[in-house]
Amino acid sequence: MSSDAKIVDWQTATQVVSQWKQQKLSIVFTNGCFDIIHIGHVDYLEKARALGDKLILGLNSDSSVRNIKGEKRPVVSEYARARVMAALSFVDAVVLFDEDTPLRLIQTIKPDILVKGDDYMLENIVGADFVIENGGSVKTVPLVKGFSTSAIIQKIKNVY
Repeated sequence: MSSDAKIVDWQTATQVVSQWKQQKLSIVFTNGCFDIIHIGHVDYLEKARALGDKLILGLNSDSSVRNIKGEKRPVVSEYARARVMAALSFVDAVVLFDEDTPLRLIQTIKPDILVKGDDYMLENIVGADFVIENGGSVKTVPLVKGFSTSAIIQKIKNVY
């Protein structure tokens, strides 16, 4: 399957998830901006996927990233970020969302497992209550220390 084919709209994501659930596959969901991909992102997503059978990545759209991170972000466009994420073998689907949080997408997907990095506390994970109330679980995975897009941007600024 081409990486382009793994980038799906909400309706297609719902259909694909329904098929996976009929096959008794567990659906893992995580989300983020994933601007300037680095080892921390790859490690995080690989660990998230290891928690279930299929990994759906909710990707903040460009407008969503700007709302959260400011007018100078994202550095990389949503299409380019989506293609890179979809090219990872352990990402099964990428779904863009425009909101500041993925709550509505989580409610649409209804994942079995919601994953965030261990820098989040359970009570601060958007959608955690919904997933738990619907019989799912919420997990955190350890992050690779010392890697962030913001740190990479700062390092570039210091060099140039």
